[in-house]
Amino acid sequence: MPSSVLLAERDEGVLTLVLNRPDRRNAIDPQLRDALADALDTAATDAAVRGVVLTGAGGAFCAGGDLARFDELHDARAYRHVAHRLTELVEAVERLEKPVVAAIDGVVTGAGLALALACDWRVGSPRARILFREGSLGLVPTHGGLTRLVKLLGLARAKEVLLGGDDLDAPAALQAGLLSEIADDAPAAARARVEKMLVRAPLSFAAAKRLLTLAADVDARSAVVAESLAQTALLQTDDHREGLAATRERRAPEFTGR
Repeated sequence: MPSSVLLAERDEGVLTLVLNRPDRRNAIDPQLRDALADALDTAATDAAVRGVVLTGAGGAFCAGGDLARFDELHDARAYRHVAHRLTELVEAVERLEKPVVAAIDGVVTGAGLALALACDWRVGSPRARILFREGSLGLVPTHGGLTRLVKLLGLARAKEVLLGGDDLDAPAALQAGLLSEIADDAPAAARARVEKMLVRAPLSFAAAKRLLTLAADVDARSAVVAESLAQTALLQTDDHREGLAATRERRAPEFTGR
């Protein structure tokens, strides 16, 4: 996945993707959007990739959409086309059936925050700052950013962080629930979190991730039915049998994702 705007490094199955437009605080332009979409697509289908860490270069995570292109988007059709592509990118993070952990150093806002909220876990450095600046541009969060904010925090807390007018430093973001933890070395902590997540059997992790997302969108009865169907399938897997054997033999399981 060679690209000047997206750096990729794989180490023992953990793929680290670095948004690399530090002069623009890693704002997403079409080249970065397409490079990240391709990288996520590859990660989803490459069995050698077990989990993903998403971070940014140069002391920022992501400043959202590139403001230099906003004048091009005042045509409604052009905006909808570009917005759809960016929304698909955010949804690709959420759909990836492997651990995805964001390592947030410095500023995150706009579409960058939507990306972070779509991850399974968010590690912030002490320098992390979450900004809600759409209102100062006469806009609102999009690409699922506002919707995920409500689902993650609840309506009352979402109103507080979005409408309250405060920029959130790392402790405030942790207290609000936007960060999962704070670490001096956020990328290292994010990688460690991926490793912890990988204790779960791969098919079990994938099913749990999809079911959690589904449960946030459907009625309780539908969610329960989906849980039962997923469990029926998981009961037939080699990993389930290996998990049972490992528990009975008091050893660590060796999962294969089958």
